[in-house]
Amino acid sequence: MRIESVREDQRHVWVLTKRGHDEAKQLLEPKGIRLSTLREKRYDPVTGKLLGAGYDDHAAAVTSTAAELHRAGIGHRLGFATEIGHRLADGYAQRADLVVRAPEAGVPVLLVEIDRRSEDAHDLVVKLRRYWQWGWLLPKDADKRTVDLVRSRPDAIEHVGHEQRLWRRVYPPTGREGLAPLAFVFADTTGAKVANTVAVLEEAGRRYWAPRRYDTLYPKAITARDYRQAVPVIVTTLEQLTEHGAGAAVWRRLGRTGEQTLTDALDNPEGHTLYRAQQARAEAEDKRRRAAEREARRPVCRRCERKFSDERWEEITVHRTAVRAGDRSVCGPCHGDDVARQEAAAKAARLEAVVPSEPEQGQGPGKLRGLFRRRG
Repeated sequence: MRIESVREDQRHVWVLTKRGHDEAKQLLEPKGIRLSTLREKRYDPVTGKLLGAGYDDHAAAVTSTAAELHRAGIGHRLGFATEIGHRLADGYAQRADLVVRAPEAGVPVLLVEIDRRSEDAHDLVVKLRRYWQWGWLLPKDADKRTVDLVRSRPDAIEHVGHEQRLWRRVYPPTGREGLAPLAFVFADTTGAKVANTVAVLEEAGRRYWAPRRYDTLYPKAITARDYRQAVPVIVTTLEQLTEHGAGAAVWRRLGRTGEQTLTDALDNPEGHTLYRAQQARAEAEDKRRRAAEREARRPVCRRCERKFSDERWEEITVHRTAVRAGDRSVCGPCHGDDVARQEAAAKAARLEAVVPSEPEQGQGPGKLRGLFRRRG
């Protein structure tokens, strides 16, 4: 390594030499740890002075941010990587200043952008848009059917699960809804400038970080928000991290007021978990309401004033059974009584038809026999 510069507070900025960079790649990349690009020496052609002091201040801010996260127990030393590129469809690579992997702290991945107010606020919105676009990309080996679906219309990617997208090939699942989360850490600036920048991010970048309403049959009952296609964006300052620690409530989520701890800021209490609970309650209430409305329409027997059973109600309303339902104004038991009376009357009629009638008076069997004897 070599010392590139010495800051005003006498802290040294160290960088890898070409040899050190090559050895680090051989050591770390087989373990899946990506290495930042080599910082080469550049000198002023006239004065011979080493160039890039602004980069040194920025690099120091990146290192300090990583140090504060590590000090708070968020990330192992080898869980940090700098200058990691995220290549878009047009070939542009959006490089994250810092990538944090701290699954044991509830942060499987966090992309970090350090801003020393050297960039316009709208430039940060462009960065946010690029991360959002990167989160929508498919891997090169995506199946043809999925590729054709996405090409067919712009919003088709929303119907492709995150596990099928490119970003999940690079980073693990976050354990939360949405794309890979993004943090803006502001350094060496004033509170007023930070507030103005955050206001621009919130307004101009709303399409990329803001949740949507769920498409539901119960819009009045569902207050939850759909974060599945959004980039969770949190902001803080390096001064807050240094003073209070990265584990304190120093992170603010865009769209919320007040500051929270890192994991609380990344969580979505008004997200999909709430949606499932509200949807279940809304469905249960709708089922209860429809049952009550149906019960209010249930027919009442004109004879005994009892309510119809479901079977009797269906019998008098379904076309194929209504023709045999008899008097449709009476309930099942009363209809059963009618059927029983009809069957009894029919049975009596059948019996009367098969039993012979009594002989007429004066024409019994004896008289007939006497008549035959006289003829003999």
